[in-house]
Amino acid sequence: MSSTSLNLITADASVQHVITEEQKQFFLDNGFLVIKNVLQGPELAAVQDAMQVELEKGMAGQDSPDYQYGKGGKTGASVLKRIEYVVDKQEPLRALMGHPFILRSVEQLQGKSFIPTWDSMVVKMPNEGIIVPWHRDAERPEGCADDRPIFNVDFYLDAADLKSCLWVIPGTNKWTVEASRERVQREGFDTSDAIPVPLEAGDAILHDITVLHGSPAGDGNALRRTVYFEFRPGEIELAFGPHTKEYLPLKQQMLLECIELRKGADYAAGEEPFAYEPEGELAVAERVKPETFRYPHEDFWRHA
Repeated sequence: MSSTSLNLITADASVQHVITEEQKQFFLDNGFLVIKNVLQGPELAAVQDAMQVELEKGMAGQDSPDYQYGKGGKTGASVLKRIEYVVDKQEPLRALMGHPFILRSVEQLQGKSFIPTWDSMVVKMPNEGIIVPWHRDAERPEGCADDRPIFNVDFYLDAADLKSCLWVIPGTNKWTVEASRERVQREGFDTSDAIPVPLEAGDAILHDITVLHGSPAGDGNALRRTVYFEFRPGEIELAFGPHTKEYLPLKQQMLLECIELRKGADYAAGEEPFAYEPEGELAVAERVKPETFRYPHEDFWRHA
């Protein structure tokens, strides 16, 4: 099926408990899935306000590798483009990490022993949206026969129209490394085989790390703040990395703490909390309150 004739299937977190089998299959086939209404009302406002604080810190300039800058799409000036370790920086992001619909859906796709890995916010500043060329976030581990997907959950804190939204080439999660590399070498931001994914504030996208995606440079674009949580099947991470074995229980305890913290949020009253119950070698014997929510990747890289 060509991308232009794709029958788009979406989920709606306001009326569903978890993604359906049909929605799961759409994600596996195409490499992405739109989920409407993940953040609503007070929770959306709390996360927006929290990340606006971080945005303003970044705009003021920070001598920290957590705040990253790039060349503005219109003026070429240095503008904020990314903030790392957002769960550590703001409490509403910890509650967001415990979002039960999202975690149930991750479990549907990755199994009970999934691990949260990256947490970041990517920014397109008004009128300065930095181009994100066609790319895969990463390749799957070499030699891994486990076909469960590795993916990001992208939470949109602002509406994204055709001037700022993500573009996706459906099905490229099934392409070879060579085919994807050939595609990204095309000149310019060619969208002839791609589809745009405009969203409203509070919507989310699941996107496989191997699906080709990107966004053009902004010209007249509004502010777009997108929070990214990456999840990986724990068994794949245990066998192949890229993090060491010691990283996994630290992130598991962090996730358990986020689930517990969410229970105290007013906007989470009445919802069924997610029960994180990893299995086998990744089972958690007891909860240990984490000392931090920030585990620098470079401190846990697995070396060949």
